Amino acid sequence: MSNAHATGPEPVDLSGALAATEGWGDDYESGYADDDAPAYDPETDGWLREGDPEETVGEVDLAARHALRRVAGLRTELEDITEVEYRQLRLERVMLVGVWTEGTEQDAENAMAELALLAETAGAEVLDAIYQRRQKPDPATYIGRGKVDAVREMVEANGADTVIMDGELAPSQLRNLEDKIKVKVVDRTALILDIFAQHAKSKEGQAQVELAQLQYMKQRLRGWGGNLSRQAGGRVAGGEGIGGRGPGETKIESDRRRINDKIAKLRRELKEMKGTRETKRANRKRHAVPSVVIAGYTNAGKSSLLNKLTDAGVLVENALFATLDPTTRRTTTADGREYTMSDTVGFVRHLPHQLVEAFRSTLEEVADADLILHVVDGSHPDPEGQIASVREVFAEIEATGVPELIVINKADAADPLVIDRLLRREPHSVVVSAKTGQGIREALAQVESELPRPGVEFSVLLPYSRGDLVDRIHRAGEIATLEHTADGTLVTGRANEDLAGELAAYAV
Repeated sequence: MSNAHATGPEPVDLSGALAATEGWGDDYESGYADDDAPAYDPETDGWLREGDPEETVGEVDLAARHALRRVAGLRTELEDITEVEYRQLRLERVMLVGVWTEGTEQDAENAMAELALLAETAGAEVLDAIYQRRQKPDPATYIGRGKVDAVREMVEANGADTVIMDGELAPSQLRNLEDKIKVKVVDRTALILDIFAQHAKSKEGQAQVELAQLQYMKQRLRGWGGNLSRQAGGRVAGGEGIGGRGPGETKIESDRRRINDKIAKLRRELKEMKGTRETKRANRKRHAVPSVVIAGYTNAGKSSLLNKLTDAGVLVENALFATLDPTTRRTTTADGREYTMSDTVGFVRHLPHQLVEAFRSTLEEVADADLILHVVDGSHPDPEGQIASVREVFAEIEATGVPELIVINKADAADPLVIDRLLRREPHSVVVSAKTGQGIREALAQVESELPRPGVEFSVLLPYSRGDLVDRIHRAGEIATLEHTADGTLVTGRANEDLAGELAAYAV
């Protein structure tokens, strides 16, 4: 030891160490070699790799969504569910339970398959799925007392922490099932609301989802136990004295009052947002801009079709309710007429009434459209059922009078026999594949032919100084003939009333 202390550590040759690092950064700077250096994109204020295509907004959103997947292995603490009045769903390992009351056995299996897709979209791992045949759901437990015991045994064997019921449960049914099964029980409505809460991005969409959730929660509140069940009355509550003592307001009543206040606040905010939407809609109507709306069952390919038709670049994902916020793009026909094309929220079998009410201002875009592109998944096991479910929502939002064009999508994956069956059932249809581009040109031509035509014929001689009117005719009217003469531009065609009024001064 003494010898080591006497000798001491060897001196460090700093100049030699620095010299050894020379040239290390020549082939590597900011993570890229010289032949693969990043390029700066001023529009996005970011760096792009040389040769890479610029990402669309939808691709960025999809990457962000995948980066926030739920962590497998976490468990929900549900040992005493009575301690929880409401909690955001954290589904992981779930079991599906359904009741088959009408239709064929294939219909029941399709319904359970759709419920499994909903659960997976919410971030859950489906362990098992069962359904039973009943004339009607049991009023106390939805599935009957004997089946409740069987479900509890299956939950214990599988290690599931949540049971999802394929239907909307009454508050008493929900309470009875949780008390007997001893894990969290979620109905179809709560599951769809949870998916909407995850995917809503815009301020209006988030407010709509929150309103639907509060309306659902209001009828399913629970007390917190006897010690907190009542607020104090009498002097403790404010010195009311004789005649003022009483049970006071129960905890559940005060919670319901707060929810009602929040609902009223959200409705006021949505009313203001609806005014903004109506102003934009009125502006389009004033300028006679035709409106085309893409509607249909969830995951039928509406966003993919919008991207294919207009290069919108919105998010596309093979999941239910991947996009909730409507997207509108202005596009033009082959002859130059302008029109708008909008994507809407997807529909589903038994879409919760709370969501239809909350999204009514958004769904009104469908009722006010000039043409509906009703997208159907041709590869789905039950496309006719999808069409029927979507048309039920059309009736609820009073959109049955709008012209409808059936677009049978996913032709590349669909059975040709199924497509033939759909074409016979729905003769006013086109067959496309948004993935491969098959039929897109024919679909566009069909859309353009069904757009409303301007109603007033005109024949005018416009001076060359009024090139603005010629441009408006191109954008908002139909041109039959156009001839450049010595005195001006001779144009015949059709226009809307406002534009025809301005052209009347140059009539010939």
